[in-house]
Amino acid sequence: MKNDPKLIIKISIIIIAVVCIGGYTLYESRNLMEGPKITILEPENGSTIKNQPAIIKGETKNISYISLNDRPIFVDEQGIFHEKLLLSDGYNIIKLRVKDKFGREVEKMLELVYKEVIKNNNPQIGTSAQMITNSI
Repeated sequence: MKNDPKLIIKISIIIIAVVCIGGYTLYESRNLMEGPKITILEPENGSTIKNQPAIIKGETKNISYISLNDRPIFVDEQGIFHEKLLLSDGYNIIKLRVKDKFGREVEKMLELVYKEVIKNNNPQIGTSAQMITNSI
């Protein structure tokens, strides 16, 4: 049985199969090992918002739960979320939290400033200089 070519071929095929199966298993399980991920696409952190409601968009990977300010929200099949949020005047902090099925969590904070834009739709209301000019 020394140097039996059939035995050497069988052992080689078994070793190659085990290495291939093991490599494929590691490749497919990489998402499980990485944990949950969240990316905020818009608005940019620290930006100033002028319109209400603010629209928060982002994408997630490897999650089983997502919340916005501790309120559950939903994602589509690709992991994209799109939420409308009313901001208070001034500085706002928005907390996004995701979990995977193994209990691992990732939390991101989004800081936004809301400045209400006041539009003058009444042509009769103007500056005091305009009012003085109009009365003369």
